Amino acid sequence: MLQTPEKNLLKLGMQLPPAPKPAGVYKPLLQMDNLIYVSGHGPVLEEGILIKGKVGYDINADAAKVAARQTGLTILATLKTNLGSLDKIKRVIKVFGMVNCTLNFEKHPFVINGCSELFAEIWGTENGIGVRSAVGMGSLPDNIPVEIEAVFELSENVDEVVFTQSVTEIEIEKNA
Repeated sequence: MLQTPEKNLLKLGMQLPPAPKPAGVYKPLLQMDNLIYVSGHGPVLEEGILIKGKVGYDINADAAKVAARQTGLTILATLKTNLGSLDKIKRVIKVFGMVNCTLNFEKHPFVINGCSELFAEIWGTENGIGVRSAVGMGSLPDNIPVEIEAVFELSENVDEVVFTQSVTEIEIEKNA
């Protein structure tokens, strides 16, 4: 019998960082039918601080892969905070990974494997590996080495998600 995503996370012995609050006018995740779209996330550590650096200049590919894994943990934190349990997710549909790197850096897929491998450990190779893109960027917010967004399919037994954490309440000032 396959382990649940929650049990797989416990088995890995990894701590989730705090789920980041939106730093702009967006939602951290959004449900459309049986899909959960997760906004771009960066590598947040358990202490709530970001891993920073340009790949190929400040940090190497191996360190960037670790940052991508940490970004995956940050995405898991957002899912768990808002859904209550990772067991409500059936499978990974898509991962879109952006690497903040120098012009001559060419190992984008290697870096984003840090996140993809984590998801495969959580949901298994059948449900944890979806389609993926891994691209290079000239810069990313706060000089983070990676930003990753993802799409997940909800389990059949989940009809409508009731968010356990309210998303940012924003008042847009009107110019008079």
